[in-house]
Amino acid sequence: MSHPLSRVDHRRTRKETQARRMHPESLPRHGIGYTGFMFKMVHSEVWAFDMEWTPDPLAGRLLYPEAAKLERDEEVFRIMWERGGATTEDPTPFLKMAICRIVSIAAVSRQRLGPGEISLRLLSLPHDPSDSEETFEAAVLQPFLDALGDRHPQIVGYNSLASDLKILLQRATILGLEAPGFCQRPEKPWEGVDYFARGSDFNVDLKEILGGWGHAAPSLHQLAVQSGIPGKMDVDGNSVAGMWLEGRLDEIVHYNEFDALSTYLLWLRVAHLGGFFDTEGYEKEQRRVEILIEDEIGKGRSHLESYLVEWKRLQAAVEAR
Repeated sequence: MSHPLSRVDHRRTRKETQARRMHPESLPRHGIGYTGFMFKMVHSEVWAFDMEWTPDPLAGRLLYPEAAKLERDEEVFRIMWERGGATTEDPTPFLKMAICRIVSIAAVSRQRLGPGEISLRLLSLPHDPSDSEETFEAAVLQPFLDALGDRHPQIVGYNSLASDLKILLQRATILGLEAPGFCQRPEKPWEGVDYFARGSDFNVDLKEILGGWGHAAPSLHQLAVQSGIPGKMDVDGNSVAGMWLEGRLDEIVHYNEFDALSTYLLWLRVAHLGGFFDTEGYEKEQRRVEILIEDEIGKGRSHLESYLVEWKRLQAAVEAR
């Protein structure tokens, strides 16, 4: 990723390691949930991320003979949905992720720079949705994978273990990308970052922590809105394919950023539950997000204004509890 944060050396001196272990956010928490479900620490760098994808028209043309010679992507999508089990009630069913292309990735990056000094960034790819070179799928995935491999942040998502991580790996494989830093696994769990071990503190899936099974599993929207956090606003995941066909990639990126912000705010709330932030610290963390959004609006990201308005509305609505 053309990452706005400078690269850091992740090799720590003994003093740095001791200082990190003594930091309140890094201390292990016990007695909540059970081992493997509540994360045990807040890393010095955290990325709450989300991805958006659509059916891949090339996949449709390659896999389905009736779509091979179709010129319009809309027609290819229709064939793919039909093959995926479309019905009158559900004309655009969820497709296998391997036959979809990732069109946007967004993340809120939290970096602890020192005692009480926190840097928050809102990152998204493609940086410029109007630049055709940036919208190639490989141009979205490769920088993200490189940044994960270089920085090794603690990543946070919602249904990310079963969904985002899987499509990231599938599409990177299909595209022939290389990501040794991201894929490298330690010999022993305590010897380094491992994004692939279930229950790893470096790959936190909030749905794994908070969710149930089948119809009992809450959506991000359901958890967020009741927590005073914006959920789905004018767009939801079912709208993305149509928006992409209409050339509205900029709006998809905006929607993606909203979901990344909501995932981060829900993670803060779970971290507060787990004792990583006391009430005063939690309020400070929320204020940092508000300042981040206000700063980004000042830089021209005016779409974030509606998110801020909705956040304040929901916060006022749940205060009565």
